[in-house]
Amino acid sequence: MSRWDAAVLDQVPERLRGRLALAVGLKTYQAYRQVMNSERWQRLANAGARVQRLLWASTSTKDPKSPDTLYVEGLSAPDTINTMPESTLLALEDHGRVAEPMRADGGDADATLAQFESVGIQIDALAATLQSDGARKFVQAWEDLLSRIDDHVALVRA
Repeated sequence: MSRWDAAVLDQVPERLRGRLALAVGLKTYQAYRQVMNSERWQRLANAGARVQRLLWASTSTKDPKSPDTLYVEGLSAPDTINTMPESTLLALEDHGRVAEPMRADGGDADATLAQFESVGIQIDALAATLQSDGARKFVQAWEDLLSRIDDHVALVRA
C-alpha cells in the first residue's frame, strides 16, 4: 500500500501526503464489502463457500514525515490481513492504536481521490504502473531465489 504514497510523494502538496494509499484502500474495501454483502455471495456462503480475505501488503511507512503505524491503523477492517514488517508490528505494539474499522461505504475516498486527480495524479495510470512494477519485482525475486537454490545445490554436489 505504501507504494501508492511513495510514488506521488514529491508530486503532491503537503495536505495530500500519506493519503492516497488509504483512499485506495477504502475504495477497495468498499468494493469488497459490496461483493461480500451481495445476494450472490450469500448464496455461495450458504452452500459452504469460504470468504477470501483482503491482503494489505507493503504497509511499512516510507515517508519519514508520516506515522510509522499509518497503514496499520488506517487499513484496519474485518476480513483483512495486514502483512506488516516486524518494525511496523513493534511500532504498533509500542504506540499504535486500532480505532474504528474502515468504513464499508468507502467514507471520503472518492473526495480524496478527486483531490489527487485535481493536482494531476492519474490514479488509473498509476495503478497500472504499480501493478506492472510489482509483478516485475515478484518475478525477479522468484528468479533470484531459484538462482540461489541452484547455487546451493551446485555447492552441495561439488
